[in-house]
Amino acid sequence: MSDDNNIGDDVYGVNNYYTTEEKDTLISIARKFDISFADILSANDVNMDPWIPGKDNKLLIPKAHILPFGKRDGIIINIGDLRLYYYESEKLIASFPIGIGRSGWETPLGKTKVIKKKKDPIWIPPESVREEDPSLPKVVAAGEDNPLGNRAIYLSMPSYLIHGTNKPYGVGMKVSHGCIRLYPEDIEILYDLVNEGTKVNIVNQSIKAGWKKNKLYIEVHVLPDYVTSSEEKEVIRSTDLYPQAYEVIQKAAGLDIMKVDWDKVKKAVNLAKGIPTEVMISK
Repeated sequence: MSDDNNIGDDVYGVNNYYTTEEKDTLISIARKFDISFADILSANDVNMDPWIPGKDNKLLIPKAHILPFGKRDGIIINIGDLRLYYYESEKLIASFPIGIGRSGWETPLGKTKVIKKKKDPIWIPPESVREEDPSLPKVVAAGEDNPLGNRAIYLSMPSYLIHGTNKPYGVGMKVSHGCIRLYPEDIEILYDLVNEGTKVNIVNQSIKAGWKKNKLYIEVHVLPDYVTSSEEKEVIRSTDLYPQAYEVIQKAAGLDIMKVDWDKVKKAVNLAKGIPTEVMISK
């Protein structure tokens, strides 16, 4: 659920730290703090095995985020930071990490709405999915083998759902056939919050900017190697992020654009830690 959020602020949540224990994996740590292991890898700029991170490593736990730009109404799914945001009366009620469609099965952008909810859903694999994996049955019953998990939220965008998962490690990754997956405990919360007719807007904002307590922040996401394919990395490398960052900052700063420290912006883009970074000129 959301924390440290005030109406009028664009930044919510508070970062904290965690020291790893011998039994930990980044996946277990991420789930404990309701983030993804990709968030941890990005925020800490470390090259560690998500399954064996080692003991006594002090990790930044990135719980602070800038809200995506746009109308705060219903569900906003941001492909750019792999998070879902749920609003009521323009106030953030909850935010969860998500998994989305992999290359060739990309989660589509656009506006849709909730048309149905189902506990313990069955899964009928589409023909296109069964062509890829002929071993799949025509119907998968509810239970631990069902990739939809224990809750499914159906959208007016045909064939696309928001659902749980029987593979929680896929949260924070691009591994689905286009649907949006949440941790089992998170989908239960979202399921109870939304109703038929709840608006859903799927956007792609890998660079966000916003205000908190009269200070401007930027947040830049480039998914780590463990999550992003080499082909996607090449696209990112061939795309200049600075014009995009400039446009986002300019939109957020408005008349205060002269107060922006562009060296701080450039550094934030270079590091791409996925955490809010203050970019005002120091007094």
